[in-house]
Amino acid sequence: MSSSPSSDHKDRFFAPASVQRGTEIDVLHTGNVEANKYIGEIGGNGAAITYQDASGAPVEGKSPLGYEVSYFTVIFLTVNMMIGTGIFSTPASMLRNCGSVGLALFYWVIGYILTACGQSVYFELASYFPSRSGGEVVYLEQAYPRPKYFFPVTFAMQSVVLSFSSSNAIVMANYIYRMTDATPTGMQVKGVALACWTLACLAIIINTRFSLILSNTLGFIKLLTLVFISITGFVVLGGHTKIANPTANFHNAFEGSSSTGAYELANALVNITFSYGGFNNAFNVINEVKNPIRTIKRTAPLALTIVAILYMTTNIAFFAAISKHDILASTQVTASLFFERLFGKRAAKGLTILPVLSAFGNILASMIGSSRMVREVGRQGVLPFSKFWVSTRPFGTPLGPVAFKWVMTSIMILAPPAGDAFSFIVALQNYPDSVFIFLMTVGLFLIRRQRSRLGLGRSEFRAWDIAVILYLLSKVLLLVMPWVPPVGGIYAGSFSFFYATATITGLGILALCGIYYYIWIFALPKWGGYHNRQTVLELPGGAISHKIVKVKNEDVAAWDATHDASGRILLSGGQSSPGVEEYVEKV
Repeated sequence: MSSSPSSDHKDRFFAPASVQRGTEIDVLHTGNVEANKYIGEIGGNGAAITYQDASGAPVEGKSPLGYEVSYFTVIFLTVNMMIGTGIFSTPASMLRNCGSVGLALFYWVIGYILTACGQSVYFELASYFPSRSGGEVVYLEQAYPRPKYFFPVTFAMQSVVLSFSSSNAIVMANYIYRMTDATPTGMQVKGVALACWTLACLAIIINTRFSLILSNTLGFIKLLTLVFISITGFVVLGGHTKIANPTANFHNAFEGSSSTGAYELANALVNITFSYGGFNNAFNVINEVKNPIRTIKRTAPLALTIVAILYMTTNIAFFAAISKHDILASTQVTASLFFERLFGKRAAKGLTILPVLSAFGNILASMIGSSRMVREVGRQGVLPFSKFWVSTRPFGTPLGPVAFKWVMTSIMILAPPAGDAFSFIVALQNYPDSVFIFLMTVGLFLIRRQRSRLGLGRSEFRAWDIAVILYLLSKVLLLVMPWVPPVGGIYAGSFSFFYATATITGLGILALCGIYYYIWIFALPKWGGYHNRQTVLELPGGAISHKIVKVKNEDVAAWDATHDASGRILLSGGQSSPGVEEYVEKV
């Protein structure tokens, strides 16, 4: 547990509802103004006190989603997010960019090191806020508390506008059709994709425990799939199959590397970064983990290491069974070509069920994590209809966020035509995400400075500075690369129009979020003669949320005198009221 804050930096007030009634906790400040107050709250997951800016969403003393995330669940939430369908197709693009088998394999090691650095960043951030789910939603909110609500608003609007996961569902549908002899139409692929997506959403809505068990099961199957491919690859290398000269790709393994340009090498690093993406998924559910920092410190690195080893051995298996020339020339997914070479076309179709299950596990794990992120955005109070986003009724699950994401993703599955539009949508989502992760990483240094000024001691984990800097540099690459023209010219990107259109559109969406923030926080209150103030909602089922309310200018002084820093009503003696919803409705 963190050491107690210096007495020079704190005021006292009685605990909010998330702490045992009558227990005193700290309100700290970096100056003499109300806007700089920080509050300490205790969650129900056995973690240390969460000290955070008072504008942050209140800690839920008892998670309304339960505490079903076990050691194994942390492992498989991580595994399922990292291993999607990329490993079954990425080896071909990596070989194309790197120019040689040896360099392509080496890049997977680089990816592992950078991802481990990123994981350490998330560990430290989570150790500061161990009772807040939502990952970067929380870390951005706390790293940049001023201007007040700016990052919650911009992240919330970006999450709403780009809240869809259509690409994973489309990929899964295509894999399903590869198991058949049918040639599907575009609408048939979309229909199957919608069915897969709906099934994953229903699993999460119906029961949290069931969805996590299903995720664990699919993650285990996914690991077995890569183990099966890896073992088969070593059998091939041993010369026990019909593959002739299985070690041919490993002779002069780095031949061709010298002809590779800087653009291709940088692009390969981008591909590797995305292949390891999802390592942070467990941090989205951290308030549902008992003793979260200790649990995730033991399990998340293990999951990453297992995945990295299997990535390497799977690539070795592909290179053992398929010649370098055939990998580069083939239009098939590398895994399908691998199965076909070893077991024949008929068997290869049947074995495609393994990538199908892998894709579904990725969709499910992604949805589990993102539903918590969207719910945490709702708990910040910056979205309208707070109850819709935050409530866990009637099933004890995040129904509102899942339903909203189902609608958005269903639209994006059915509406855009295949081809350019699909590629554009995928690229459009990536750039704003890269911007926020870059800012979150920079924000780690800001949070360290905040805690130092508040007199707080070290948390349960501190990342090495060199690891943070390496991860930050990898994020800079993701911000720069989309602006670099492709080798074939400005119209030779992933779509037929200007290569940076998606990047520019992504920045435009962020700019619109900033405009929305200015209008909501400054322009409308000025025109309407009111101030925005936050209050705390406690809903049936144990859900707790902030709600932004309008207070007339003439009532602001009275409001501030009767509410604490987090927005709870102060009772006689300075104690904070556990519930304020009735009062808010009257206001």
